[in-house]
Amino acid sequence: MRVAYICADAGIPVFGTKGCSIHVQEFLRALIRRGDEVRLYASRIGGDPLPGLEAVQVLQLSLDRAGPVAQREQASLAANDELLRVLESEGPFDLVYERFSLFSFAGMEYARSAGVPGVLEVNAPLIEEQAQYRQLVDRAGAERAARRVFKAASVIVAVSEEVADYLGRYPETQGRVEVVANGVDADEFMPKVQRDGSPADGFTVGFVGSLKPWHGLPDLVAAFATVREHALDARLLIVGDGPERARLEEIVAVGGLRDSVRLTGAVSHREVPALLATMDVAVAPYPKLENFYFSPLKVYEYMAAGLAVIASRTGQVAKLIDDGVSGLLYEPGEVGAMAAAIDRLRLAPEFRRSLGRAARAAILRGHTWEAVMQRILQITRSRSRSARADQSVAG
Repeated sequence: MRVAYICADAGIPVFGTKGCSIHVQEFLRALIRRGDEVRLYASRIGGDPLPGLEAVQVLQLSLDRAGPVAQREQASLAANDELLRVLESEGPFDLVYERFSLFSFAGMEYARSAGVPGVLEVNAPLIEEQAQYRQLVDRAGAERAARRVFKAASVIVAVSEEVADYLGRYPETQGRVEVVANGVDADEFMPKVQRDGSPADGFTVGFVGSLKPWHGLPDLVAAFATVREHALDARLLIVGDGPERARLEEIVAVGGLRDSVRLTGAVSHREVPALLATMDVAVAPYPKLENFYFSPLKVYEYMAAGLAVIASRTGQVAKLIDDGVSGLLYEPGEVGAMAAAIDRLRLAPEFRRSLGRAARAAILRGHTWEAVMQRILQITRSRSRSARADQSVAG
């Protein structure tokens, strides 16, 4: 199958280290492993092709990322003309797959005009995100572009029920939204062969991800400090970097935790499995959020690595983890409950190993990238057959 994969978002370096970058890379690898020919169209590359992606043909879209916001938004709209030209010149394709980006619609409109399936993957309510956390000048233009791309897509894949609910506000999406959660490379995140069973040998609590306000890391440090009061061998490993790092370092210093807390800073995704192997428990400490629409890659990676996972009971995380079977859940913002869960697993090595085994098994049952890919392709084929049947009846 010949596939055009489009990521027109200038904020996503497709060969970078951000979570969204990893998502693109893993999806491309899943296509390559299937034997598909993949052509990548991206506004920002972010480095050389990574291992397993050498066969991907890459074309960088010429998008001006300089200047004021209004100018960059107009450049994003203008980039649709270039994208349409290159797709028409480099086609035909069997599938056009696009990661939803602000102001981008040419990919799905090309697929519709070419009579091939166009799959639009939506990871977040981007217009609301841009307006709330960054800056959006031409909101009306962004809404018009979103309606165009929603209308043109054959299938719209939402990574969570919350994203699907957001998409349901648009009449153009009706009847074409499917929820398909994210996945993980289960071969890359293999469980540690033998994990220490005795609390006396040390106990490491871990987190992996960007250090952003919505990840609840101050709560994690506070919960760890409670555990550390009576478990002097306990350690906290925070893997990643971001705008919250300075604040976290200050919290750690004020709490007298410098000797027991390590912040690694930015690491490559290839280093993450080895770091997970040093952990006994991994935490996803999301605080109370008004709109939790994430499908967190970190939780899938924790589970694939066979780790006992502690997470707040929120959004898709609460559906993914079977409380007491494949992980432990607590109410968002309840620092005391998080600390109690950490301490419970510290003192029960066999229980945490059983949680890790169940977590890994849950991933293998349906949350690998291959399983995600197969689900999307099955949906796409089914909808294509239905569309052809409808056309035949109409004819």
